[in-house]
Amino acid sequence: MANAVEIIEVGPRDGLQNQDVTLPVADRVALIGKLIDAGARRIEVASFVNAARVPQMADAEAVIAALAPRKDVTTIGLVLNERGLDRALATSIDEIGVVAIASDSFGLRNQKQTAQQSIDMALTVIRRAREAGRAVNATIGVAFGCPFEGEIDPAKVVEFARTLAEAGPHEIALADTVGVAVPKQVRELIAALRHSIPSVTLRCHFHNTRNQGIANAYAALEEGVTRLDASVGGIGGCPFAPAATGNIGTEDLVYLLERSGFRTGYDLAHLRALAPWLSKKLELPELPAMVSRASTFPPDAT
Repeated sequence: MANAVEIIEVGPRDGLQNQDVTLPVADRVALIGKLIDAGARRIEVASFVNAARVPQMADAEAVIAALAPRKDVTTIGLVLNERGLDRALATSIDEIGVVAIASDSFGLRNQKQTAQQSIDMALTVIRRAREAGRAVNATIGVAFGCPFEGEIDPAKVVEFARTLAEAGPHEIALADTVGVAVPKQVRELIAALRHSIPSVTLRCHFHNTRNQGIANAYAALEEGVTRLDASVGGIGGCPFAPAATGNIGTEDLVYLLERSGFRTGYDLAHLRALAPWLSKKLELPELPAMVSRASTFPPDAT
């Protein structure tokens, strides 16, 4: 479809994992259903991580079991090690997502692995997932900066991406896990990756910690990236990164893209209607995303 941008909805996973309120399985399943009604067709629905460390993601298997299979919807489950992969492969999850970390300090805090260990783990997960017949994507975390080590050498990210690409994931994502990137940096890193691994499909995942997320998403789009992550209501954040706030809001990204002449497949009115329901469930006075808090535009839009 010409001028189409795929928005991967990460609210049920990355969005919920950093909330003070842990939603029960029924509410997580209801959220996913509402997102599908709003047009989401590729959704991170769970992560197979230690529930003691991330209680908001407990009962991943129950969430997936409660979802009615749909040929037009792809569900994604995040894994951080082979134990998580074993759990994921025992479910009907459509796609595996694996994360490699570009800094030792963050990797040791997030998944108890150095950067190199996380790459080695990701390569094993990609191989095993493919052998099991599952689609698999790879994300490079803190690709634009680390809260503990500061700047990340772009050459290191390019080398990691090249190594991951050799294992054959269907896409590689760049994650600004703690929201430090700016558009110039985004453009330069994507350009370097295009030069190094031109045949690999790229995806981008931006957090809005420093209010740069939407600008970074558009910069990625200008560089030819047409797969972007977003979280309904702008909820989210990383439990292991200081002051890491949420993702860019799905409704904010949809508004930007649709008003700029791109098609997303989302219904903005449905997304806006989700915000009051979700804020009540999370016991928040309002959600971070801006579009659901603003009046409709054009004024007669429903």
